[in-house]
Amino acid sequence: MPAISVANPLELPKVSTPSTDHRPRRIKSITTAPRALEGEGFPVRRAFAGVAMADLDPFIHMDQMGEIDYGPGEPKGTPWHPHRGFETVTYMMEGTFLHQDSIGGGGVIQDGATQWMTAGAGILHIERPPDALIDSGGLFHGIQLWVNLPAALKMANPRYQDIGSTEVALLTNENGDAIIRVIAGSLGDAAGPGSTYTPITLVHVTLLPGGQLVLPWNPEYNALSYVLAGSGSVGAERHAIASGQLAVHVDGDVLVLSADEQQDSRTQAFEVLLLGGEAIREPVAVYGPFVMNTKAELQQAFEDYQAGRLGQIPAVHI
Repeated sequence: MPAISVANPLELPKVSTPSTDHRPRRIKSITTAPRALEGEGFPVRRAFAGVAMADLDPFIHMDQMGEIDYGPGEPKGTPWHPHRGFETVTYMMEGTFLHQDSIGGGGVIQDGATQWMTAGAGILHIERPPDALIDSGGLFHGIQLWVNLPAALKMANPRYQDIGSTEVALLTNENGDAIIRVIAGSLGDAAGPGSTYTPITLVHVTLLPGGQLVLPWNPEYNALSYVLAGSGSVGAERHAIASGQLAVHVDGDVLVLSADEQQDSRTQAFEVLLLGGEAIREPVAVYGPFVMNTKAELQQAFEDYQAGRLGQIPAVHI
């Protein structure tokens, strides 16, 4: 998994050590993400399926894209499509996606890079593999996350952030058996480069076999851990968890992760995405590519899209 890494984690800054009176969050639930097809037919796992919206708030939806080893001619993406009322986050660990949108944003997302798009009042965009990758095939593995916006910001001006892999804050733990990538928000004294309307923290952890990690976590945020690869446990009670599963952590100010002593030969480490944020606590109405507060607002979004008010596909486009 070639997301940004280092040869010697001990050279990295250490994450803040929680105080002795810290309270490990207990595990409320562990769910297994079902498999589905998205866009033009690429395989995903629906990470939030079966989890109550109140436990996810401020997050709406997350797909694990792949991991899949495509043959020549097989890589697929999404056609041009609209969004309104939230932010999309695409984090690529393997393979390459090209992004372009109707406000001029665009770039290459690969090798640990993140594309952060605020749809706000409305935007059109496309994500697809480059022609060379379609021709050759290859590994493809990423995440797309939807972060809700409060009612007061749903009609904010759209914006685009291209977060290169070398921009993320890199940390380790006291033993040096973890690589902690802070993509957005803060973790202890470290801050990630992502600028978010809704206060959140987004972290990708690689934990070597047998390692344990105790991380400080904002007690005002919810806490979710999704296993990208490998196996281990979560919580002080060491609840078993493996690839494709999501844990909801509640009540406390630190998160506890442990990697199994034996990992499979393909992954060789426990790879976990950690995310949490400040709950918005507003009604949520979701349909297709729109996330609003009411059904009437959803209807208006469809009418605005059909009337071309959410943007136009650029004359020169992917």
